Amino acid sequence: MSEIVPNPVCGVVMPISTIDDGSESHWTDVLEIVTEAIEEAGFDANLVSNADDVGIIQKRIIQNLYDNPIVVCDVSGKNPNVMFELGMRLAFDKPTVIIKDEKTTYSFDTSIIEHIEYPRDLRFSRIVGFKAKLKEKILATHKRASKNPEFTTFLKHFGEFTVAKLDKKEVTGQEFILEELRSIASAVRRMEVGNLQSRNMDWPRVRHSTRSSSDIDICLGSWSDERIAIILARATEHPELDGVRIVEHEAGHEHLLADATPSSNLVEVSRMLRGSGPHLKRALSHQRGEKPPKSY
Repeated sequence: MSEIVPNPVCGVVMPISTIDDGSESHWTDVLEIVTEAIEEAGFDANLVSNADDVGIIQKRIIQNLYDNPIVVCDVSGKNPNVMFELGMRLAFDKPTVIIKDEKTTYSFDTSIIEHIEYPRDLRFSRIVGFKAKLKEKILATHKRASKNPEFTTFLKHFGEFTVAKLDKKEVTGQEFILEELRSIASAVRRMEVGNLQSRNMDWPRVRHSTRSSSDIDICLGSWSDERIAIILARATEHPELDGVRIVEHEAGHEHLLADATPSSNLVEVSRMLRGSGPHLKRALSHQRGEKPPKSY
């Protein structure tokens, strides 16, 4: 049996959340239209933020911006992330096709590059023509870039520049596996901390409040996010505490406040929450995936 050759990838850079007059569902429709045009040109469409593996999203985006043989970038609404990613792609001087809706004005720095326009209301009769034009532009741009090593979308029109490159190195299978495991462990740690923090997002958070007469009043000072997450989790789970909340007395000066039951030992409870001994160190080490410190 002959080996199936996969289609080349066409990266996609575009807004995905509500911006300007476009809702999230609007950008989903735009992505579907762009994807159809890309596939008709013989490419596989892929958002540059997508990947099959688990890893750091910024690293994934930069790698795809550098590796994808061609990229379609929708600058509609002038989303800051989109404009930044377009700037990186142009700095790599790789083949790029820019599109925008008819309502978005041209940006000064990229106005010299041809933009393919589409109707913001996504009217079918005009979208058909847009898809045909986008397909032709993708094919023509990729063909010229493949045949001409000096092809440039942007940078070389202004003179001779050293184009930015990403260094690559070969690693052994064992090194690759270890690196992937470290990436997964890092992602899990971020999720654990995020879960601890999001679990407490329903707490009242009072800004610029006056001093209160709460039973427990702990200055968070310069505590790390990890330590705060642990202490907050302890406070909410403690059976003798209620009304746990964070109060900002002034900019950057936050306190954890809580009310206690009449039978509570306030000294012991406060000491437990403030604790910086081996129990806290073991909790922090567990969140970071590190070997816990020894207890003597």
